[in-house]
Formats: sequence, structure tokens, C-alpha cells
Amino acid sequence: MTLVIMAAGMGSRYGGLKQLDPITSNGEFIIDFSIYDALRAGFDKVVFIIKRENYEAFRETVGNRISGHIKTEYVFQDLDALPEGISVPEGRVKPWGTAHAVLCAADAVDGPFAVINSDDFYGADAFRQLKNFFDSIGPDCGKAHFAMVGYVLGNTLTENGYVSRGECVSDGSGILSSVTERTKIKRNEDGRVVYLDDGTEKEISEDTIVSMNCWGFTPAIFGHIREGFRRFFGGDGFVPEKSEYYLPSAVMEMISGKECDVRLLTTGAKWYGVTYHEDKQFVVDEIRKLIEKGEYPDNLWK
Repeated sequence: MTLVIMAAGMGSRYGGLKQLDPITSNGEFIIDFSIYDALRAGFDKVVFIIKRENYEAFRETVGNRISGHIKTEYVFQDLDALPEGISVPEGRVKPWGTAHAVLCAADAVDGPFAVINSDDFYGADAFRQLKNFFDSIGPDCGKAHFAMVGYVLGNTLTENGYVSRGECVSDGSGILSSVTERTKIKRNEDGRVVYLDDGTEKEISEDTIVSMNCWGFTPAIFGHIREGFRRFFGGDGFVPEKSEYYLPSAVMEMISGKECDVRLLTTGAKWYGVTYHEDKQFVVDEIRKLIEKGEYPDNLWK
């Protein structure tokens, strides 16, 4: 099993390359803890999706720390890494989105794989559940079987600003039916959780299950992303300079076309992340508590 980590974003709200900002006195990043959790759950390879210019920074830090513990590979989310027949429009400089990022890892993956963000702390339970899911699935038999780990919304909020989350709905049997993007979610002073919809604040239950971009796939996803990208490119609403093809959109297209089912795995784990620079100290303190409780060693790779 392979852990694919999307690490090509710069984090504009955070103000820098937050993936490589240490959160422990040993210089470890959030990404180290995800890899550690995946390794002890049974994953045996990690693939970093990064910008080409950040290769040395990744290799000389987290790469050097983990390479003796788990097979490590790097792939680049280059702007011109596109399906055959598509070329970069004039004036395009920004990346093509998370579905494109995953597609860039196709040649580095040959079996079941998880996909996560590099700057989110998911907790050990997510990786255990994905491992169990992969162990349970059989042949695709005409329909691919994927999974997504959903988090309780109230466990994913920050006190330092808004967040965006994908609201998940299942069909009653644990199969994902839809993911709806909710933007500018926050907890009001009165304790209510709200999001912004067409300029109006609407209440949402903090028990709502949301997507944090923690997925379990088989290589069947790659062919669909290639075809989906061709439809996306030049389709309705496509803006050559800024449109992006997102991973949840690609998955929802497959669900709508009955090409896959997605098992919604839920966890009560608390998410930690650094959406804003002010979030960092909270994450540092919470990780330190987990270390003191013995959930992680003091110095992961010693």
C-alpha cells in the first residue's frame, strides 16, 4: 500500500511553505506524523507530489528522515504534465488542482493507495481504517471500490478564521452519495457553527461528517481522471487562466456514472492543521500532549 501526499501547494493564507514548518523540537513536520501513522498501519511506500523547485527542500528534510524506514519517491506536479492531446493555454501559470496532482503520481503507484494533504494531521485511526478497507475489497468487477475517511465537523474547526469543508452525505448503508463544498465555516460567539451561502450565513450541525481530503483509491481512478480532465478542459465555465480540476469532482463524476462506490469511513479523531499562521502554536501544543501521553515517541525516526 502506498501513501500519496499532496504537497505542491504554498498555503497563501498561512504565508509560506507550511508543509516544511517544524512543529516539534526535533524539527518534525505534520507530514512526519502522517507517514509514521501510515507506516505502523501497514503502508510500505510514500509518494510526495511536489513542485519541482521544492525537491531539494523535501529530500533534505523529511525525505532524509524517513527513507531508511519506508520506500520513498517524489513526483512533480508540472504545469505541462497533461493527458495526451492537451496543451497549456497561453498565460496559464497556476497548477491544475488536486485531481491533476493525483494523476501526476500514476506512474509511481501500482496498487491500493491513500491520498492526503501534507499540512493536515489526520490521526492514526484514519490510516488503520484505510488499511482495513483495502484488505476487505475484492476485484473491481466493472465497478471500482474506493473509500473516504470523514471527520466530525466540530473536530476540524480553527479559532483563527474560516475554513472550507466538504459536507458528506451517505446512502444509509455507509456508501458516499455526495460531497457538497461549504465555504467560510466558523463557530460564532454564541457557539453555533455557520457557513456562508450566497452572502448569507446558514447554520450547520457540528456533528456533520466532512471531507478532509483523506481518500483510499485503487489505480482505477487514474483512467477516469484522464478522461475527466479532457471534459473539464474547455468545458462549460472553463477559464484557461485559473480553472482547476478537483479530486472530489472527479470522484463525484465516477459516482454519478456508476463507475465506482465510495465507502464513507468515519473517525472521531480530532484534526489539527495550520490553515493560518496563528494555528501553529495550537498544533505544537496538541502534538506535544500526544507525545506526553505516549501516542507518539519523542523523536519519531530515532
